[in-house]
Amino acid sequence: MNQARFAEIMRSFASRRVAVVGDLMLDVYLWGKVTRISPEAPVPIFNVVNRTSCLGGAANVMRNVATLGAQTYAFGVIGRDLTGDELIAALRRHRIGIDGVSCDSTRRTTEKRRVVAGVQQLLREDYEDVNAVSDDIRHDMVKKVVGLIRSGSVDAVIFEDYRKGVLTEWMLAEIIAEARRAGIVTALDPKPESITPVKGVTIMKPNRCEAFALANMTDSYPLIHPLEDKVLAEVAKRLLETWEPEQLLISLAAQGMALFCRNGTVEVIPTRAREVFDVSGAGDTVTATYTLSLISGATPVEAAEMANLAAGVVVAKVGTVPVHYNELEEALKQG
Repeated sequence: MNQARFAEIMRSFASRRVAVVGDLMLDVYLWGKVTRISPEAPVPIFNVVNRTSCLGGAANVMRNVATLGAQTYAFGVIGRDLTGDELIAALRRHRIGIDGVSCDSTRRTTEKRRVVAGVQQLLREDYEDVNAVSDDIRHDMVKKVVGLIRSGSVDAVIFEDYRKGVLTEWMLAEIIAEARRAGIVTALDPKPESITPVKGVTIMKPNRCEAFALANMTDSYPLIHPLEDKVLAEVAKRLLETWEPEQLLISLAAQGMALFCRNGTVEVIPTRAREVFDVSGAGDTVTATYTLSLISGATPVEAAEMANLAAGVVVAKVGTVPVHYNELEEALKQG
C-alpha cells in the first residue's frame, strides 16, 4: 500500500456525504458470566453484569460512514417503542441525519439481543417484524433520497438489505436511475431471496455464501486460491450478467476479497486481519469503507484494499463495532 496515496484518499472523507437506505436494527449485548447449571433444567445460569447497545444492520453501515468522518443520512423504519427511541438516540450521538427515518406504529423496531459470557456468545434473541413496509412509507423514502440526489447533497447512496421488509425492487430502480443521471455512486449489500435483480448499481457487495445463493449455485469451498476457483468465477459471471453492477466485490472470509469488474479485470485482496475475535458487522464496515473510498478518489482496487484494512480492524474486537478514522489511519501506518 502506498501510504501517502491512501492518506490522501482518507483526507477527503470529511467532505463526503452518503445516504444509507435499509433495515435499521439495534444490537443489544447482555454481558455477564456463567458459574453454575440450573437445578430446574440442564442449562447454564447467566448472571448479567452489564447491558450495552449499538447500531446494527443498515444503521451499522451508517455508523461506519460517520465514524470515518463523512456526513451520513439515514433512511429506514422504526417502531413506536423504546427500542426505536434508543436507536434514534444512537443515530443522533453519531450526528447522523434522521429526517429520512419513518416511524410505523404497527411494527416493532428490530432488535438483536446477544447473551455473552466473557467473550463467548451463548444465545441470540431476535425481536422483529419482517412484513413489507407500506408503500406510502417507501414512496416517502424514495422522494427524500431523490431530492438529495437532485439537489447535489449526496455523493453516494448505499442500499443495505437485511430482508426485514424495507427495500423492494422498484425503490432501488427509481433511486439508481436518478443516481446514474446525476453521476452518483450506488452500492448494494444484497440478501438472497429478498429482491429480484435490479440492474445498474455501481457496487454490489455480497459475501461468498450470499454470492453463491444469488447465483443459484452450490459452494464446495475448495481450498484453492480464488483466482484458480473456476466455480467462484462462474458465480461472478452470472451476477455480473444478471445484476449488471460496474463492480462486484465478494468477501471471502480468511481469503480476503475478490473484486470483479465489468471490464473483465479480477483482483484478489488478501486478508489484513492479524487476529479474529468477532466477525459481527465486518461486512457493514467493508461496504461503508469501500463506498466512501471510491467517492473520495480511490480506484476500485484501492477502495477494496482500504475496505480490507478496515475489516481487519473491526474483527479484532468483540461485538458489532465500527472502524474509526484514527484506527484506520493507524492501521495504514502499520501496513
